[in-house]
Amino acid sequence: MAVTAAATGCLIDPRTGRENGRVPVGREAQVDAAYTEAVQAFTLWSRTTPGQRQESLLGIADEMEDLADEFVEAECRDTGKLPDVFHAEELMPIIDQMRFFAGAARTLEGRAAGEYVEGHTSMIRREPVGVVAAIAPWNYPLMTAVWKLAPALAAGNAVVFKPDAATPSSALLLQDICERHLPPGAVTVVCGDRTTGELVASHPDAAMVALTGSVEAGVAVARNAAADLRRTHLELGGNAPVLVFEDADVHACASMVSGSAYYNAGQDCTAPSRILVHDSVADELTAALVREAHDLLAGDADDPNHGRSPLISESQRDRVTGLVARIGTHAQLLTGGAAEPRPGFFFQPTVITGVKQSDEIVQEEIFGPVLTIQRFATEDEALDLANGVRQGLAAGVWTRDVARAFRVTSALDFGVTWVNTHVTTAAEMPHGGFKCTGGAQDLSIYGLEAYTRIKHVLMAWS
Repeated sequence: MAVTAAATGCLIDPRTGRENGRVPVGREAQVDAAYTEAVQAFTLWSRTTPGQRQESLLGIADEMEDLADEFVEAECRDTGKLPDVFHAEELMPIIDQMRFFAGAARTLEGRAAGEYVEGHTSMIRREPVGVVAAIAPWNYPLMTAVWKLAPALAAGNAVVFKPDAATPSSALLLQDICERHLPPGAVTVVCGDRTTGELVASHPDAAMVALTGSVEAGVAVARNAAADLRRTHLELGGNAPVLVFEDADVHACASMVSGSAYYNAGQDCTAPSRILVHDSVADELTAALVREAHDLLAGDADDPNHGRSPLISESQRDRVTGLVARIGTHAQLLTGGAAEPRPGFFFQPTVITGVKQSDEIVQEEIFGPVLTIQRFATEDEALDLANGVRQGLAAGVWTRDVARAFRVTSALDFGVTWVNTHVTTAAEMPHGGFKCTGGAQDLSIYGLEAYTRIKHVLMAWS
């Protein structure tokens, strides 16, 4: 069910800056009602077989594909993404991920039952946790919804889901589909603002809180959960370095890095933002990155296949503008660096060189279409620069040397490391990070197991 409230907030189209809808703002009564429904649904859904859960999730995936045009319209209206690009780059992989977890529901693993104590048989049960409070951000609303809902449901949990206040439309469409395939209340969407999110995360009936968001939001959730040792699943900020060595394919690197950095206006926790390049190819790569930025800016921002996305809001645009404005006199702005003179919240593709490791724009996640460039002379220096931030989600390495690729990826303190590519994901492989990124794993069997608890059952033969 979707929980509504009398109060509403406005939705703003990032491509125009104009209001395009209203969204309910849930408060304590609405959150309590959501959990009442979810607790009741859990008693039913948790008793279903893995095969039954698979059938339901496959039904949801099939209906998502049937309603693809509606999902494209809902997501792009809220985020400003380009319809053709969203359909190809996000929606179809999202549906595939739903289908992956449908199958994974039937493959949960445990140690073999056996006699580990003489005269006794032990077995392991993997059980659902209960009602999961799930909170998603605005940069990938539908994707993060599925990354939370699909494994939680596959494991037998119920979910109270809080989408971001700016981007609720695709979640509301998804919960309409879920209602047709799941017990009432198994997925309950509560719309609202930050206060609503705090109510959802702190509710006494939430057995677990799953959050994708900022480091600061994760700290707040963890601090609140510590009061009763509630489980958390936190996927937080990124600040991805790209290490480009002297034997890299510079042209391919510039093309891939630019495409990844400027997709969704850089509002991606895995977006390459810190380019660390060997002295011998630094000038060549820098010139190529500047050309890529110029070409993108010169194109049609509304081209359905090759256009640009805006930042999500005026406040986000102001934040990125401020980070660029404070780079200091030692750094050089090579291109971009300002809001575009057009409606909406567009920001120019930006390349900055000469930054220092201690600079704010290096240490903080930019979350905008901005690349910074730092030079290095040795492999050890590159690793020090790459690892010298508090985040640890994703990193990239560009080299033709296989031994170096293995050596460097093993030394990088990031949970996802790409070699000669960037941003590529697979439903079968985990997605998560280290340090202040939170340590949670999404996707893969690891993502499913995160929404289970382990019980040891021991029987005496006598």
